[in-house]
Amino acid sequence: MTQSTTELAKIGLIGLGTMGAMLALNIAEKGFRIAVFNRTTATTEAFKADSGELSKRIVAALSLEALVASIARPRAIILMVPAGPIVDQQIDALRPFLDEGDMIIDAGNANFHDTERRAKEAGVTTIGIGVSGGAEGARHGPSIMGGGPRAAWDRVAPILRAIAATYDGTPCATWMGEGGAGHFVKTVHNGIEYADMQLIAEAYGIMRDGLAMGSGQIATVFEGWNTGPLQSYLTEISAKVAGTTDPETGAPMLDVILDRAGQKGTGRWTAVEAQHLGAPIPVIEAAVAARNISASLDERRAGQSVFGAAPQPLAQGTLSISDLESALIAGKILCYAQGFALLSKASDAFEWSLAMPAIAEVWRAGCIIRSAMLNDMARALTEDPARNLMQAPFFADLMRQHAPGLRKVAAVAMTQGLPVPALTAALGYFDMMRTARSTANMIQAQRDFFGEHGFERLDRDGGGFHGPWAS
Repeated sequence: MTQSTTELAKIGLIGLGTMGAMLALNIAEKGFRIAVFNRTTATTEAFKADSGELSKRIVAALSLEALVASIARPRAIILMVPAGPIVDQQIDALRPFLDEGDMIIDAGNANFHDTERRAKEAGVTTIGIGVSGGAEGARHGPSIMGGGPRAAWDRVAPILRAIAATYDGTPCATWMGEGGAGHFVKTVHNGIEYADMQLIAEAYGIMRDGLAMGSGQIATVFEGWNTGPLQSYLTEISAKVAGTTDPETGAPMLDVILDRAGQKGTGRWTAVEAQHLGAPIPVIEAAVAARNISASLDERRAGQSVFGAAPQPLAQGTLSISDLESALIAGKILCYAQGFALLSKASDAFEWSLAMPAIAEVWRAGCIIRSAMLNDMARALTEDPARNLMQAPFFADLMRQHAPGLRKVAAVAMTQGLPVPALTAALGYFDMMRTARSTANMIQAQRDFFGEHGFERLDRDGGGFHGPWAS
């Protein structure tokens, strides 16, 4: 049967895993007819059957050819498949059915280098969009970071803005720049996410192992913090998970979860790109390293048996909950400052012209790192996008107020064997970034001594000077 134009879908989607299914339902709920395909046809059929009232806007395609035929021209098809070779395989399988003007939208957690390569090799218009918010965000409103040709983004922007989260009525869906810009911004978002989660976990560890607080007490602390400067999605859910009881054992949920953190690679990609660009992001790098160390479960257990347990209880009155809150506030500011500094470096290196205030604004709702601070960050970046965030007047005042707490917590934790790699990295960064005369002169002297690399002098212009080491 030949379909009329009115019966054709506005957009297509391939991949009905958790994120893909939720995004498809979101699109349908916003009034757009959508064609869906999954390589397992039973999944496609079950998805439509279980979609309730929304099923009338869902076309269940049982082949790629049928999917393409179900979409109005020029076609736009979202890929929600795992990052890596599977994306390339899906593009290769889809390409024979596409016409000039059709578009592929990669909405997975792709490495931006792959996105840029595919834009050149795919033989069809491709854009990459970062989608953040987990399954809940995908279903009810994610944060969307677009990259690729501006004209291509503009074509699908009405749909993407309609399904995105909103902040004061403004959709959290924005074009970031050409090529892989959208996926790079999403990568840095995830790097900040790694850091924020690690900072929270370290505060949890101090409360659990240093202050002998139970999960219920810790939940109450997080609940209180979520009403102040630390208000954020991650603080909110930390309170919820700390306050949850395991239905099987009756024990606190946190007491039955194995302490081995998973990762999908985006945090690592952030750290790798930062090294390539020479952008210091020590808090994010510490968070990535902490996840790697968490995976070394047997080695950690062996280390405790050889040397004894590192964490030791704190004497009463050594640290307060207020001290911990200050440490987290300062650490949070510093990890976001590092993330935006990395974005600025990448923008220059890849000629993306990333709009820093727009990035902060698109993260204000829908995404995992949404936070009360982001509105203030957007204002600060509007005033001066090139300035380190911690130096903006609003955040400089917060750092003056809370940096002493960060220093106290880091110092006390280290003396008592409480692991706080992200907090100490934040403190180290803060101190180094306010040291006008560093110790790198010693490094330059060493490099010149053994490799004749040369150095610059304080008392004259130019470079290529050498010390009298050989005399």
